[in-house]
Amino acid sequence: MGKDDKELLSTIKHLIETMDKGDLVHLKIEDGNGLSVELEKRGRRGEMPIHYSHHGHHAPIPEQTEPVEKKEKGFVLTSPMVGMFYRATSPGDAPYIKEGDKVTADTIVCIIEAMKVMNEVKAGKSGTVVEVYAENGHPVEFGSKLIRIE
Repeated sequence: MGKDDKELLSTIKHLIETMDKGDLVHLKIEDGNGLSVELEKRGRRGEMPIHYSHHGHHAPIPEQTEPVEKKEKGFVLTSPMVGMFYRATSPGDAPYIKEGDKVTADTIVCIIEAMKVMNEVKAGKSGTVVEVYAENGHPVEFGSKLIRIE
């Protein structure tokens, strides 16, 4: 991810935080270079899908995990960014993982598309996939639960 992409992602995150704190529920921004970002606030926590076109570039991103509530065992891999969650490289391909699969810290478990960039997300921990929380092709926000691993 280049410097310009990081700055754009930071700007988008700031817009999301601003929308979440206020009453604004829909925002669409277009620049002179053909980039269009559309944010829509949904629900209590402000889940906001981002609409843009696929590009096909792959870039690794850091993983983030958080402890699961006490009633569940293992840990939850959470989304490191806002974007679209994909279980496979393309619609006809088999998913990277499914419930019951064994994974290592370096196993790619999904893709999150953000700003026309396809970002591979690794498990971050070894174990067995117990549950996939996110729905294929649906938006996720920063910190959204993706996968539970025991």
